[in-house]
Amino acid sequence: MTSKTDEFFRKAEQLIAAGRFIDSKGWVPATSGNFSARLSDGNIAITVSGRHKGRLEPDDIMLIDSRGQSLDGKKPSAETLLHTSIYQRFPQVQAVLHPHSVNATLTARLFQHEIVLEDYELLKALPGIATHETRIVVPIFANDQDIPRLAARVEAYMDAHDDVHGYIIAGHGFYTWGASVDDALRHLEALEFLFDIEIRLHGVTRL
Repeated sequence: MTSKTDEFFRKAEQLIAAGRFIDSKGWVPATSGNFSARLSDGNIAITVSGRHKGRLEPDDIMLIDSRGQSLDGKKPSAETLLHTSIYQRFPQVQAVLHPHSVNATLTARLFQHEIVLEDYELLKALPGIATHETRIVVPIFANDQDIPRLAARVEAYMDAHDDVHGYIIAGHGFYTWGASVDDALRHLEALEFLFDIEIRLHGVTRL
């Protein structure tokens, strides 16, 4: 069994703080969502399955290897493969956050396959974007309890699109990531705001 390092506990505290903030916004109701942070040795600190994200304690953060295998005997989230696949694809990514918000759920209902975000100043909160004159697409995938199959669909999409900043799983919130927990949290807030704007705009239009 691999011992937990000081770095693990520092990252765990960052995930705990992120959980309190995200929960304060109502973006992780009940025990939904999961968060993770990569360590310098390639292992990953990730939330234990079934824990309330607004009331996390150090014992609610576990250690897995880069393939998602538990290194401390605890049970990771069922969606762990979605985290590890993001880390494998993007070497610069050090944190992955998965909220389960009202806006992400409504966005999937309204837009079904993808949501286009264009000409918003807040897009500059996302990495590599320096102007509001930008258009990004956030894909929406059908939910699937077969996580390897769902991860394969996400991988296939990312193979064909190199500018993905996040993705939505219908009825299951969304995933975003960053070079640190703080960066991932900034991306999460920006996408939440932009989903809200598009829901208000297109929801009113449909009426």
